[in-house]
Amino acid sequence: MTAEATNMPAKARPSLYAIDPRTKRRNAAEKRFRLYGVAAVGFGLLALVVLLSSVLGSGLGAFRQSVLTMQVPLDAAVLDKEGTRDPAAIAKVTTIAYGKLLQDALTAELTEKALLPAGMKPKDVGGMISKEAPAQLRNLVLANPDLIGTTVSFDALANGRIDGFFKGRVTMESAKLDSNVSPVQLELAQAMRDAGLLALKFNPGFIFSPDASELRPEAAGLGVAILGSAYMMLIVLVLSLPIGVAASIYLEEFAPKNRFTDLIEVNIANLAAVPSIVFGILGLAAFINFGGLPQSSSVVGGLVLTLMTLPRIIIPARAALKSVPPSIKDAALGVGASKTQTIFHHVLPLAMPGILTGAIIGLAQALGETAPLLLIGMVAFVRDYPAAPPEGFFDPASAIPVQIYSWTQRADPAFTERASGAIIVLLVFLLVMNSLAVVLRRKFERRW
Repeated sequence: MTAEATNMPAKARPSLYAIDPRTKRRNAAEKRFRLYGVAAVGFGLLALVVLLSSVLGSGLGAFRQSVLTMQVPLDAAVLDKEGTRDPAAIAKVTTIAYGKLLQDALTAELTEKALLPAGMKPKDVGGMISKEAPAQLRNLVLANPDLIGTTVSFDALANGRIDGFFKGRVTMESAKLDSNVSPVQLELAQAMRDAGLLALKFNPGFIFSPDASELRPEAAGLGVAILGSAYMMLIVLVLSLPIGVAASIYLEEFAPKNRFTDLIEVNIANLAAVPSIVFGILGLAAFINFGGLPQSSSVVGGLVLTLMTLPRIIIPARAALKSVPPSIKDAALGVGASKTQTIFHHVLPLAMPGILTGAIIGLAQALGETAPLLLIGMVAFVRDYPAAPPEGFFDPASAIPVQIYSWTQRADPAFTERASGAIIVLLVFLLVMNSLAVVLRRKFERRW
């Protein structure tokens, strides 16, 4: 056979240096596959850039607000007619009186600086001020009654249309067709900005203030929604993490392998894929209709999100426990440790990075859920902050995703900006939670 192979013609013998057609096709297929992968990654990055550009472009304006700076005389004849500085008597003064003070103060400021257009009525000047400003000034006076009779420097929110003019939502052409603002007011606003009476400033109220009505989009904030989401995440963390880890330890280490446990495992996997709105229907029936818990409360939202999060914690926790090498368990059992000691002293600490990662990702997914919270009534308008725990768990509250949904349903374009800004806040929370998962995984990760 060796002799026959040696006597073969040179052309018939394959060479290691010559690429045959089959190898060429294989190499071409590999290059195409790499191009497909690069194209997929590039498309994903492009979509992410477009999404972030859209959200940031329309939402960053919510963190800056047009503010009118004026000197407001707090006339004692209006705010405290009896001169007793009695808080009860001062509290009887309505926001209408404070609005008149702001209107007169702004008119006087414009007249002094020769900015007031000829023929412009004081009512039109007052219309440039937000309807929230009188309430803010009233709260300031109620907190400091000694201010009555003095002149204070007050930063009042500008009307939503004036704010929209400086952010590009409102133009001179649109103002001609808008009953809430006029071109003269926009020209005056531009003159006030040039004179330093009006400026775009950082808006902390967007983070700390509660929601506002349809007539005051410039005053709407995320304060109640952020606090409600924090309460719900606290309930979810306290309930879902211990229950989920305990269930995963039992199913993975103690439960007998039979049809019943197989049925439980299949149901857990199915629950992880159930649409979140189904959990909302379950919460409405079990916790509100049957349990009698109050609608739109953090405790109901937390319980519903706990049910939804449990499968998403159990599955990665079981995978983390299963990834621990059996030799570690055998070694612990071999030196006399019980099964419980082996699990809690050796297996669980080694599986903790994976368990924490799964738990934090599950909480992040729960933070962004909207449908189940809508079904339990959290879409309602909530103005007052919930109390401190545990009473606050039963007070009406909102959540960040629900607040975003509510703002997108309102007609004023300023609420669209607010919704995009709330999306930015939600993305920051999710980014922090996912970064925390990576940090914890690297911190507690052990190699064997």
